[in-house]
Amino acid sequence: MSLAYILPRVARHFLPEKITRALLLRGLIIRPGLETRAPQEAAERYRRDLQTCGIDLSGKHILIFGYGGRFALACQLLKMGADHITLCEFAARPDERANLALLPEFEKYLTHSLGKTRPRDEWITLLEGDIRLLAAERLIRKADIVCSSSVFEHLVDPEGILTALNTIMHENGAHLHYIDLRDHFFRYPFEMLTFKQEIWKTWLNPTSHLNRWRLPAYQSLFVRQFENVNITVLERNVTAWSEISERVLPEFKTGDPQVDAVTQIRVFAGRKK
Repeated sequence: MSLAYILPRVARHFLPEKITRALLLRGLIIRPGLETRAPQEAAERYRRDLQTCGIDLSGKHILIFGYGGRFALACQLLKMGADHITLCEFAARPDERANLALLPEFEKYLTHSLGKTRPRDEWITLLEGDIRLLAAERLIRKADIVCSSSVFEHLVDPEGILTALNTIMHENGAHLHYIDLRDHFFRYPFEMLTFKQEIWKTWLNPTSHLNRWRLPAYQSLFVRQFENVNITVLERNVTAWSEISERVLPEFKTGDPQVDAVTQIRVFAGRKK
């Protein structure tokens, strides 16, 4: 057990979420995701990978699940031809400083009044709250495509949330999700898998929550709800896995290093069951 891992993890566990959020948005200590730090690149990745799966985002209503408070990704997708974007977020509120900076380029999609930058309703819809409750509201416009990046690994109830997302998606819609299976203390990609649940939950789990799901769990999740599921392994780290595998708890191992060492995946799912 390394203090170089334990001490920062304990500190991260007890760090107030408000401070964590401020560090994340500014890229200090906590590395923000691609959609926050490089929204144009993130939008291009969605377009490219959707095309690979046979879907053109032009004219589509896209729901971004867990957008992080910044409107840049939505604006980029609209610029690429999307018809409408719904941005869904459970906890994070709009990042005014970052969104205000978008106005000169994206005034078509955004407006500013009373000191706040907000989306124009005809282009962007904001959903704030628990998607499991929001999905019960009949007035929510159904999406053609549901996307997320580095969100599913933070969910406490992936099954319930996927079910909710499906209720606000068209019958012929599709999902595209990028999921990071690493310990988000990235220097130690598998260390979190060595701790029993009670220790992880009480002392080490970050306020952003890591559910510690592995590849087989995500395969089962999406196969239960979709007829067409394609999971692409984007990255695996067999070297790091081989160094730690003896300490990893049995529930996180299949015995196949090619499966157990997977660190990042892309999930495409279509045709709901």
